[in-house]
Amino acid sequence: MEVKPFKKLKLYGFNNLTKTLSFNMYDICYAKTPEHRDAYIKYIDEEYNAERLTNILTEVARIIGANILNIAKQDYDPQGASVTMLIAEEECQPGKPPDKDPFDPMLAKNGKPLPEAVVAHLDKSHITVHTYPESHPHGGISTFRADIDVSTCGQISPLKALNYLMSSFCSDIVTVDYRVRGFTRDVNGRKYFIDHKINSIQNYINRKTRDLYQMIDVNVYQEKIFHTKMLLKDFDLDNYLFGTAKKELSFSEKRKIKQRLKKEMAEIFYGQNIAKI
Repeated sequence: MEVKPFKKLKLYGFNNLTKTLSFNMYDICYAKTPEHRDAYIKYIDEEYNAERLTNILTEVARIIGANILNIAKQDYDPQGASVTMLIAEEECQPGKPPDKDPFDPMLAKNGKPLPEAVVAHLDKSHITVHTYPESHPHGGISTFRADIDVSTCGQISPLKALNYLMSSFCSDIVTVDYRVRGFTRDVNGRKYFIDHKINSIQNYINRKTRDLYQMIDVNVYQEKIFHTKMLLKDFDLDNYLFGTAKKELSFSEKRKIKQRLKKEMAEIFYGQNIAKI
């Protein structure tokens, strides 16, 4: 989806605006026995291991037009994974001396950016993902959460990778935050606190995805803060059972499981515990 910039905005120096896109994506399931819950956690850990997450983030960097400076990845015991990727708008060319900036990422030794180059870009441009597989014996509900942050500085925009990220995870619930921080100046010294048009994150989500979800916006336009919550509309119990077939359950069991799953999803969507009626 195209990110429309302001027309003919000629800047003085570097674009200092920081644009951050943050996701929480949730997958919910019902795992009846301890063995089923352990199997679900193992499945999620294998499905979204550090190697696959790295491949996803590498594609994100390609989509938004960023160049990767450094990758740190880790699988955790007993479960979960993290990947942190430092990126820059400029092309990284090892061995080339800096033209202007003494912390230019192109200044490198043995084909790798120097430590100070990495530090200089740590809070300017980065992509991170952390996963949190989780289960609890009460009620048989298991969840998987992936937290993703894409933060860029300059003209590149994380909004371009929005649809790719959503398609990379099978999510029942998604919360998306987008914020633009700082300011940049044009050649006449006028400050710009945003350099593109936006009134909702939904504008950058394709129609096919929007049709699948119930969506709510909470935006603070004056502060350049945009927040969208998404809850999957259709509910098919078969899609939420792990280790148990629907035909193995009685009508009463299916009804109770469905109630538990929908309550769990509603609590995550609205961010609060819901009392029993």
